[in-house]
Amino acid sequence: MNRNIYQFVAALASGVVFGFGLSLSGMLNPVRIQGFLDVFGAWDPSLAFVLGGAVAVAAIGVQVTKRMRHPAFDDSFHVPANHRVDAPLVIGSVLFGLGWGIGGLCPGPAIASLSMGLPRTILFVVAMLGGMMLYDRVWSRRA
Repeated sequence: MNRNIYQFVAALASGVVFGFGLSLSGMLNPVRIQGFLDVFGAWDPSLAFVLGGAVAVAAIGVQVTKRMRHPAFDDSFHVPANHRVDAPLVIGSVLFGLGWGIGGLCPGPAIASLSMGLPRTILFVVAMLGGMMLYDRVWSRRA
């Protein structure tokens, strides 16, 4: 089979597993996310286990990747070359955190939540895509 088909199937399978995991863990519920982020109020610590599990799986994945010469369906790994903590990284992180705290969603769960058809989620995704397009048209060209 063509390598592009393998890449597509692997990406699709990964996305389905990721979306199922988000749904199973409660990450698609904005109220639950906001409860987790409300550390000085009615804090819901249950998502700490979800995040801890995600960090553990990612750490294992990084160690496996370091031992591989190349990925299964590509010639090389595509990792960022910039390792500096600079203003764009900090500003982007702050914007991400604000969006997560206010909207109760981040990009992965927002896309997975579209299947529920909630107007709040649709508005969030439209705003997220608008922000991505604005960045692409304005700031990414400066680099």
